[in-house]
Amino acid sequence: MSTKAELNDNRFDVVKWVVVAIVVFVGVYGNHHFAAEPVLYRAVALVALGLVAGFVALQTVKGKAFWALMKEARIEIRKVVWPTRPETTQTTLIVVAVVLVMALILWGLDSLLGWIISKFIG
Repeated sequence: MSTKAELNDNRFDVVKWVVVAIVVFVGVYGNHHFAAEPVLYRAVALVALGLVAGFVALQTVKGKAFWALMKEARIEIRKVVWPTRPETTQTTLIVVAVVLVMALILWGLDSLLGWIISKFIG
């Protein structure tokens, strides 16, 4: 019974994705067609159409999976121990210093090899 219900959901998913595509097309075409209208009105209309398209997309199996992924990602982000401001500054300065030192080493090596090659070539 559950498989049959999932099959029906999958069949309706195609219709829902077609509705999403139509709403997006209407938004793009409407934005182009009403180019003479103020940007605020077009932006509000596009946001409204985007919300409608997002709501319909979230009703599909893929949309529900995406929403579950977003919830899990939010939970995982809460578990992260973020560095303090001094730690971030120190790490950034170390990275900049290492990049500068490596750039100087590579520049010197490139100049040396170029000088050696130019002596051999003439």
